Amino acid sequence: MTDTSASVGLRFRNMIMKRSPEKRLLMGFSMYDTARIIVKSAIMEQNPQISPKEIKKEIFLRFYGMEYNRLEREKILRALDTVISKQ
Repeated sequence: MTDTSASVGLRFRNMIMKRSPEKRLLMGFSMYDTARIIVKSAIMEQNPQISPKEIKKEIFLRFYGMEYNRLEREKILRALDTVISKQ
């Protein structure tokens, strides 16, 4: 579902595609960083006492949790525990 007309959507796409690949990549990085900040803020608002380790795990779950089945998520979360503990 979209509230943007096809002509406006096409015009926007053409404007974006006129940018260099590097500029589009940087835009993607910026959008991801912004989304991560928003998600982290929401997590911390819901649980102000959450540890940095648990924040990272919650961010993973919010961004990618639905991409994996329960067993895969558990395996990834265990791996994150290991990696985060070594930092």
